[in-house]
Amino acid sequence: MLTIGQYVRPASLDEAYALCQKKNNVVLGGMLWLKMQRRTVGTAIDLCDLGLDRIEETETEYRIGAMVPLRALEQHAGLAALTHGAMEEAVRHIVGVQFRNCATLGGSLWGRFGFSDVLTLLLALDATVVLHHAGALPLADFAALPRETRDILTHVRIPKAPRRVAYLSQRNISTDFPVLACALSEQNGQYACAIGARPMPAVRLADDKGLLAQGVTEESARAFAEDIAARVTFGSNMRASADYRREICKVLVRRAALALGEEG
Repeated sequence: MLTIGQYVRPASLDEAYALCQKKNNVVLGGMLWLKMQRRTVGTAIDLCDLGLDRIEETETEYRIGAMVPLRALEQHAGLAALTHGAMEEAVRHIVGVQFRNCATLGGSLWGRFGFSDVLTLLLALDATVVLHHAGALPLADFAALPRETRDILTHVRIPKAPRRVAYLSQRNISTDFPVLACALSEQNGQYACAIGARPMPAVRLADDKGLLAQGVTEESARAFAEDIAARVTFGSNMRASADYRREICKVLVRRAALALGEEG
């Protein structure tokens, strides 16, 4: 059971940042995974009054507030067009509509959960996170930060560069955590592949050998998938073994590559 000593809605990010410097204080986010923990929280910090629940568009990027619910990402027409439907595909399996109406983008990323579909897709999209104190960081650098980091995630920025994107996941049942997740993107002939639910947090890899450089065929897609599966570290848990995940990785990456080939 989660026990909260004090509940605060800061009037500014500076106030929220100051509060979160105490180890026993916690930023709530959507409070869906947090409430399942057994712990005592000194002060629960709610960011709902700080205007972080908006999706803003400029000529060069989408700027998404940390308090934007996953359901808003799922239904956003601009993000759907930018990602060729991958944004909706990445979040539509997460529990249910009621859950996605509450779960926030910031909460999904801050925990660096191994099962995070959102982290997997955003890694492939060259996303940047904005922290109140540390400033802007590439998502891959943010994901590698120590979990003891005390900062406020305010926004995620997704560049509006033209690219092709595919997202696939394997689940034992439709609304379960993924057994494995795969996001593949192509921009100017360069491919980036993110593999999540390993079950460790997602990692991003490039086509360093240029296996897809001459185009996507059944043979090149299979070779690329074999290369990615060989380079990723997998683990075992109650959902699948490391060996099973490696075999599933080959299948998902090959299918994602072929999907991009059809788009091209």
